[in-house]
Amino acid sequence: MDSCVTAAIATREANELAFLHVSYGQRTEARERKAFNDIADHFGAEKRMEVSIAHLAKIGGSSLTDKSIEVADADLENEEIPTSYVPFRNANLLCIAVSWAEVIGASSIYIGAVAEDSSGYPDCRPEFFGAFEAMVAEGTRPETRISIKTPIIHLSKAEIVRMGMELKAPLELTWSCYRNEELACGTCDSCALRLRGFEQAGVEDPLSYEI
Repeated sequence: MDSCVTAAIATREANELAFLHVSYGQRTEARERKAFNDIADHFGAEKRMEVSIAHLAKIGGSSLTDKSIEVADADLENEEIPTSYVPFRNANLLCIAVSWAEVIGASSIYIGAVAEDSSGYPDCRPEFFGAFEAMVAEGTRPETRISIKTPIIHLSKAEIVRMGMELKAPLELTWSCYRNEELACGTCDSCALRLRGFEQAGVEDPLSYEI
């Protein structure tokens, strides 16, 4: 949902979009890939790339990639790093995005990071993206100028839902569940954050849930 709303914002700011999807061995890999292609179709993205970095699953350490670690039920008051944290995932995603951006001459990379998630995910913090952008400037061609844009990073989930409605983003095409690919569980952290966001926004979530 966050990436979908971010894409809707990008359509208003960029002349041309290129959509990147990275699979990393997550439990809902196939369902997320379907959501990616459905959303890319909606926005008419002619340039798109799908990449697999399955080594993150081999490394493990996350309930999203290691099936021996159970996906925990939501605890939205928890301030510790949850089991769903995939170690340094966003850095891996951004490295691929930067490589592609430099090749195709893109000047901006949009990522749907949200600081509301950052109490558990250290790579969702604004400081992380600022540091990464500085690293990009040091590690690319002298003439390359690539900015990392996080337009929804300071928004709550409710504000993201409202912005999505305002921009007519296809929220019905998105997928958030950490556990399931057929019917969203409704009880993992991602489902709970999404459901709370829709409830607080006063909008009905278009997805169906087990609960």
